[in-house]
Amino acid sequence: DTDKSSFSLRFESREHLSHVVSHINFALSRIFNNSTFAYVPSFHYYVCFSETYAALCDYNGISCKEEVQWDVDTIYHSQDNREFNLLDFSHLESRDLAVIVASMAYNTWFTKLYCKDLRIGSEVTEQVLHTISKSSSIEEITLENAGLKSDFPQKMSTALSENPASVIHSLNLANNSLDNQVLLHSLLLHYLPFPCVSISILGVVSLSQALCSTDEYSNSLIHLDLSKNPGLLSGDDALNMYLCLSQPNCLVHLDLSGTDCYVDSLFGALLRGCCADLSFLNLSKNSFSHRLVRKPLSPQLVFIFLSLTSLSSCLHRALLTGLTSNPHINDLHLDISGCELRSAGAAVLQELFPRVSSIGTLDISDNGLDGDLLTVLPALSRHSSLKHLSLGKNFNIKNRVLDEVLQKLVQLIQEEECALQSLSLSDSRLRSRGTVLVNALGSNTCLRKVDLSGNNMDDIGAKMLSKALQINTTLRSVTWDRNNTSAAGFLDVARALEHNFTLQFMPLPLSDISQAYRSAPERTEQALTKIQRALVRNNQTQRFSQRQALRLHQGLVTSTAEQVMERLSVRVQQQVCLLRGVGEMEEIQAAKQVLKEARNSRALYPSLCEVAHVLSVDGPVRQKLDSLAGELSKAADKELQVIVDSMVSLCRELCPLSSSAADRLSPSLSSVSERVSIPRAAIRAALMERAAQDIHKALEEVKLSVVSYLTNSIVDQILQELYATHKALSRNGFSVSDPSGVACQMLGESERGRNSLEVQQTERLLGYHG
Repeated sequence: DTDKSSFSLRFESREHLSHVVSHINFALSRIFNNSTFAYVPSFHYYVCFSETYAALCDYNGISCKEEVQWDVDTIYHSQDNREFNLLDFSHLESRDLAVIVASMAYNTWFTKLYCKDLRIGSEVTEQVLHTISKSSSIEEITLENAGLKSDFPQKMSTALSENPASVIHSLNLANNSLDNQVLLHSLLLHYLPFPCVSISILGVVSLSQALCSTDEYSNSLIHLDLSKNPGLLSGDDALNMYLCLSQPNCLVHLDLSGTDCYVDSLFGALLRGCCADLSFLNLSKNSFSHRLVRKPLSPQLVFIFLSLTSLSSCLHRALLTGLTSNPHINDLHLDISGCELRSAGAAVLQELFPRVSSIGTLDISDNGLDGDLLTVLPALSRHSSLKHLSLGKNFNIKNRVLDEVLQKLVQLIQEEECALQSLSLSDSRLRSRGTVLVNALGSNTCLRKVDLSGNNMDDIGAKMLSKALQINTTLRSVTWDRNNTSAAGFLDVARALEHNFTLQFMPLPLSDISQAYRSAPERTEQALTKIQRALVRNNQTQRFSQRQALRLHQGLVTSTAEQVMERLSVRVQQQVCLLRGVGEMEEIQAAKQVLKEARNSRALYPSLCEVAHVLSVDGPVRQKLDSLAGELSKAADKELQVIVDSMVSLCRELCPLSSSAADRLSPSLSSVSERVSIPRAAIRAALMERAAQDIHKALEEVKLSVVSYLTNSIVDQILQELYATHKALSRNGFSVSDPSGVACQMLGESERGRNSLEVQQTERLLGYHG
């Protein structure tokens, strides 16, 4: 322990005194890192923390925890982590934590102090304030739900006034009961989150005055969060905050959700103050004063949250009209969930939404749309920019209407021009009728993420999901929980994932797992193990064989067209047989040629795939990568030689005597650059295994799309020719005499009626209007 005694020293000369003082200052600079008498390299700062911590432990008479030093010296430093997280040492006593925080006051390695959901005592709080008053390197402080006392802001303001070198720009004191006076003097904040801090009206006035007191705040504050403080902006005193927001500022993120502010009144202030930079706006759980105020929105907006705000049809119309008239907003995330849109809102969506090209993500869940989805879904399908859609909690309708709605939804995701990438139907209670949508995922080629949780689809839903996953190659994420899935259902999904190599993310369905585990623990554990193993495999670089992809893609592309072509070919072949005895007419010759091409088209898809595969085995890409591997090896060796030579030169500069002695050894120090090199096999493996696989995968995807396009184009043309030939031969067949009655026998009235019905179906499929 430190000997806290006084010593009397006598020096023979002033030089001896200066030497001792310099030595003491150097020692102190290593510990406290703030002395002007000695230089400490930046790479030594993390070491200084351990020495400072040890010295403070010694000074305060407590034992030094080696695990703290080891964590900082090893884990934090190896990860270049400059955020000190008190949760890493939450198991220590309050006094130990206080010394750790105190050490940060004299260290410049750490720039962030983080503590969340950990109640810190008065000892730790005092050292936090001490660090704020001393540190010139701490930039961000997070003390969320840390049990701070109401006078902490006042004490913090005092500490900041004592530290003119403070660089703190982000302060998070969320979920703490703070005093009415939120004083921010001498603190130029960029990031100020105060959710759930129980600020009173007086506190808002004080905060508003502080933010408006100087122009420096308008040029520094970019993040303001006052959310989850009910009643905070409901009274007349909230005008101070509106006035503050109406001043020119650089706010990018504004969260006033759950503060009972009037949204339309706020828009007026935002128009004057935040219109230039605001990109995130959360006004959920507030209300409108029902005054229709049309205000243009910030051109930088990316996120607008208005959930649970009870939008009237007029306000809803004004919102969409404003978005339509703003050409600068793109790929907007609009959340109007739980706004009680109902039938009136559905009518507005049907009328205006197709014209709003700026929305990329739309959340209209829990709006009582129900049967009105029959008109809303076609409007959504006509939107070319919509990528993410949430529709959950809108299906409280009778079974017959539910079936129609689900069919509309299936049509939406099956359209060729559908741009949707994610779809959420969570908590919709679709039950077994939702399996029609799950089944449609098998042939879907646009969705990459679906959320089907909370639909009680039982094991039949899991079975349909397993079948869909076996042929789907585009889904990357599936959320499946609260569906009453038993161990048998999970085993179905696990077996499907053995043949699916593209799904990468499937959150653990904790609700269904706990239920299934109680009845069949071993089978449930077996299924989950298989599912997790498959997901891990799919997240690795190795993908499934391209031949398997070709087989899956071919089945999806050609199955329906082949069925139609087969029916038409049979009809045309029958007509050719009937008219053969009449003479070799031009129509018959043309029909035979079309039939021949129809037969050849069956081999079109696999033949095109084979050509693409053969030409890619040793194509220009692989040859270029092969030559590039050699060039990269030479470049790597050259770069390594320059680096090693520089290192050797630095050694000779800093330690000339030792370097000279090392040069006389065998091997010498100067020969290091000649003896080190990067193995050529490693560079070649990096290129040919990893880079080549990624390039090859991209090429295969393009080749698949080209093969599909060519096949579809040719097959569509053959179908048109077959149909035209069928109609032409039918017209000629009526004018040809058939004394033997063969035609009547083969094409009786009932047969002709059935053929006519099939032709009508083909017309609808082809979109033929001739």
